[in-house]
Amino acid sequence: MPLRSFFLFFIFFACFAGQSFAQSGRVKPNETPSPTPASTPKKSVYIPTIDRQRVSPSPTPKKEDDEDFKVESSLVPLPVSVLDANGRAVTNLKLSDFELKVDGKPAEISELSRSESPIRLAMLFDNSSSVRVAREFEKEAAVKFFRQVVRPEKDLAALFSVSTTSRLEQGLTKDVSSITNAIELFPPPEGATALLDGIVQASNYLSETQGRRVLVIVSDGDDTISDASFEDAVRAVQMANIQVYVVKTTDFENFIRTRSRQGNANIRQLAAERRMGELSKQTGGSVYSPIDEGELDRAFRQISAELAQQYILSYYPDQETEKRGEFREVALAVKSKPNMSVRTRKGYYVPKK
Repeated sequence: MPLRSFFLFFIFFACFAGQSFAQSGRVKPNETPSPTPASTPKKSVYIPTIDRQRVSPSPTPKKEDDEDFKVESSLVPLPVSVLDANGRAVTNLKLSDFELKVDGKPAEISELSRSESPIRLAMLFDNSSSVRVAREFEKEAAVKFFRQVVRPEKDLAALFSVSTTSRLEQGLTKDVSSITNAIELFPPPEGATALLDGIVQASNYLSETQGRRVLVIVSDGDDTISDASFEDAVRAVQMANIQVYVVKTTDFENFIRTRSRQGNANIRQLAAERRMGELSKQTGGSVYSPIDEGELDRAFRQISAELAQQYILSYYPDQETEKRGEFREVALAVKSKPNMSVRTRKGYYVPKK
């Protein structure tokens, strides 16, 4: 090959090779950012989102949805019973008729609904030696209550026994026969009475459920062995938004004892009676003290009617100003109608989450 031709060929080859190297250099910077820290966040955000959608049938909540959920979780329900001067339920009130105060300051009620919402109910059945005299009375009371109050199409009920320890005998179910069978299978009453421990245990159990939470205690109210204090029990039911009703058996026990014993209620019984009264008062419930079957039937009809005629008010605390875990006092009234009796919970604990 002539020298001139060889020289031209060499220049052409060098230019072509230089252009190829320059192109590969531009491509390489486009590849390198993927493992660098600058691009890693994009990859880490994108991939978990796909994974969550694949695992769960529902889409990942947006930030607005998270905020809505937090507000909903802080809802304070106020089950309210309103009676006129003759003790009859008042059922035609509107949201504007109620006046709410929290810690003495006016507060806005967000919603008002009637009591068609489902009930999640637990009964504490005293099976300790202290109620041996009223044993059959208690069993009959428990069975009648479940049959009269629980609506199988809406409600769920559970059963706890209380003696030296408290125990869940029947978990939440709509099958009333399962609960009544559990009652019939109770062993003879014996042991001490851990009633306050039972209240705390039942409150924790109901706190995991959705719906109106109701606790019914069938007992003389005495406690002889609990680790929990009365204050612990009150706090547990208040934190779980539970309404407490008590069917107290003390009067029946005294009724079937000799008259000399009947007139000498001991100090422990009086203290137990005060505790049960305070527990129901703090939660907007009530205490019934039947002494025979007729009064027992009336008591359960009243509880059933009250649960069916309640108003459910909704209050949303200001999460920015309230401190988590603190107690707030509640006062509720019907405007311009002082002759009406309003019964609701006396306060609530600000949710910690």
